[in-house]
Order: sequence, then structure tokens, then C-alpha cells
Amino acid sequence: MAREEGRRRSRENREERDSEFIDKLVHINRVAKVVKGGRRFGFAALVVVGDQRGRVGFGHGKAREVPEAIRKATDEAKKTLVRVPLKDGRTLHHEGRGHHGAGKVLVRPAPAGTGIIAGGPMRAVFEALGVGDVVAKSLGTSNPYNMVRATFDALKWQQSPRMVAQRRGRSVTEIIARREGNQAEQATA
Repeated sequence: MAREEGRRRSRENREERDSEFIDKLVHINRVAKVVKGGRRFGFAALVVVGDQRGRVGFGHGKAREVPEAIRKATDEAKKTLVRVPLKDGRTLHHEGRGHHGAGKVLVRPAPAGTGIIAGGPMRAVFEALGVGDVVAKSLGTSNPYNMVRATFDALKWQQSPRMVAQRRGRSVTEIIARREGNQAEQATA
């Protein structure tokens, strides 16, 4: 009896932990293998998972059935979560570029109220990440796998003022003051 109760609790804890993540199905690919009796279909799924508070990951799963492929991709995505620093919990700190193969992307922070201006696979990444205001452009291929990987490459280089200050051995206020001073200089020029 106690063993059964322990199993139920661990299952509930796992479901509770998994419920904090949202998953977005980005792409499903169907492939056919021709055999003697006809065609055998296989499916590949690309899924993006995030907690909408700065953690996001993606995964790829293959199976004979669609739900199984999605489950495999979701499990892989949860294992590969990365943390991205967000400014005010709604946008990025600075502009960034990323690429993977022929996929090239440009991501920029945006003022409040802008929304997510990004196409298909990139939109799924930003929604799962919890970014509310961002402008993004895909400059290369439209292949969803390469677009997602390029977006993750761009997000990998994001740094908060705290991270920059720690690396340079300065205070956060010095970093922010210098950045605002440079923006004021550019505005007058």
C-alpha cells in the first residue's frame, strides 16, 4: 500500500514538473518506405519546449506514429533546455545574429506593445521562451530545423548587463550608464 502511494506521488510530481512547460509543435515530416506490401510511413516531429520565463529547448523525434514522434521530440527538448536572460521579462537585451547551415536569423529587442514579429518556427521559439516583444527576420533558408537551430544560436549570445559587468569586473550601473551615454550620443549625431 505504501509503495503504491509512493509511486502515485512520484508520478504526480513528475506531471506537476512537466506541466510548467509548454510545448509547440513546429513541424511534422512524413516519409514513406516502399515495401512489397505497399508503403510504410514514418513521421519526424520538431518540437520546441519552454517555461515562458527564460528557459527553452528543442527536440527532434522519429517514430511510426505521430503521437510517439511528438512524445520523443518533447522528451529530447526537455533534456536540452537553455536559459536566456530577458530584459524586464518581456524582450531581449540586445540585437543578435545566428546561423546554422544556410539558416540565418536576426533578432532585435522591441518596445513594449510591439508583440512577436517573427515567422513560423522562430515565433514558436519566442512564445515558448516567454518573450513578448521582439522583431526577428529569417534571412536564409526556410527549413524549420535550420531556422530553429539558427534562432538558438542567436539566443546563445544574449547577455544581460549583470553578466557583462561580472565579466569586466565593473558594477552594473557603470555598464548601463555607458550604454545610455552611447545611445544619447548617437541620437544627437
